[in-house]
Amino acid sequence: MQFDIVAAASAAKAAESHIANLDPAARLALLNTIAQELMAAGDSILIENQKDLAAAKTNGLSLAMMDRLTLDKTGVQNIANAVLAIAHQPDVLGAINNMQQLPSGIQVGKMRIPLGVVAMIYESRPNVTIDAAALCLKAGNAVILRGGKEAQFSNQALAKILHTALTKCSLPTAIVTVIPTADRDVMDAMLMLNDSIDLVIPRGGEGLINHVTAHSKIPVIQHFKGVCHLYVEASASQPKALAILENGKTQRTGVCNALETLLVDREIASSFLPKVATLFAQKGVRVHACEDSLGYFESDPQDSELVPTLATEDDWHAEYLALEIAVRLVDDFEQATRHIHAYGSGHTEVIVTEQHSLAQRFIRQINSSVVMVNASSRFSDGGELGLGAEIGISTSKLHAYGPMGAESLTTQKFVVMGDGHIRA
Repeated sequence: MQFDIVAAASAAKAAESHIANLDPAARLALLNTIAQELMAAGDSILIENQKDLAAAKTNGLSLAMMDRLTLDKTGVQNIANAVLAIAHQPDVLGAINNMQQLPSGIQVGKMRIPLGVVAMIYESRPNVTIDAAALCLKAGNAVILRGGKEAQFSNQALAKILHTALTKCSLPTAIVTVIPTADRDVMDAMLMLNDSIDLVIPRGGEGLINHVTAHSKIPVIQHFKGVCHLYVEASASQPKALAILENGKTQRTGVCNALETLLVDREIASSFLPKVATLFAQKGVRVHACEDSLGYFESDPQDSELVPTLATEDDWHAEYLALEIAVRLVDDFEQATRHIHAYGSGHTEVIVTEQHSLAQRFIRQINSSVVMVNASSRFSDGGELGLGAEIGISTSKLHAYGPMGAESLTTQKFVVMGDGHIRA
């Protein structure tokens, strides 16, 4: 029987007040219960995840997608820890801020309130099922989750945990819906339900995000690809730069905060790029280099896949999500920032420099959602930036930008206090 998304969305809309009006202590208890249920059901989650992994291997899923899909005991513990971190953050709802008395005599402030019903569409990563649900619940929202077909067994196991926790806390299970099918028709029907759903967040490949943006009647916050740049400026500490490059490119390749392009000041090319070439050879990184830097990278006669190639226009736009990177020499700071403005995706950009003035110029001039100085792009993550977890990294500037935590899943209303005041 086909899943009835219209009925599910209507039920979520009807249930949203139950979570929106919950007091902070009850929301804390709910999130603590979810974390407890996760740990209690760890083995059953892993059994279902193995089913997904077996199917993914049969279907030839890419290594990057397999990495995102895989759960182990540590992974389940990390998911539970993220829920606890979200649970124990300051409550984002209800307080009236910036109350001020205006010349008319009225007092005006703003209060954070839930968005309502949030729909999340994502691929592969089952941890997103819990992260997104926990953040929406913390922010007082109902949530509809539509994962990819490659994680259906894992996601349904996690859905049972979420519903068990809601039931134990005497709340309607319709507050969290995990769609049990990856049928594109169900997703497209959901995108028409602007009467029931207040926001849709697509998180995944470029094709998915473009499809959702083109077909949705609901406001969309895009979580687009991460073409993340590392610019090594002439004054940079080369040991720092190498460590940041290694961490950003090779620690975990199939994630949106991994580095995809390396920009190096021409002035230091002869001293820095041989070290980069050695690092990439050790780590098995395939290089697409500009004409001026290609000669620094030697072919591995035993591995044809690691033959460096001349970078094309497509390489500057590429999100490889693999042990692969584009390399370009730049004449100066201005050329580096022009390159980032031309090819960046609004995700994360990093400069390595010992010049404070250039660091400040980089921060001011680069308007990606996360801008870093002398730190790895891998810190561009909600958990690392103090949010507990993230529902994704928004590359849309309205209404949230960058890693989205619970506060980004709220809006604000004006509160006006008077004592019989009337407008003159």
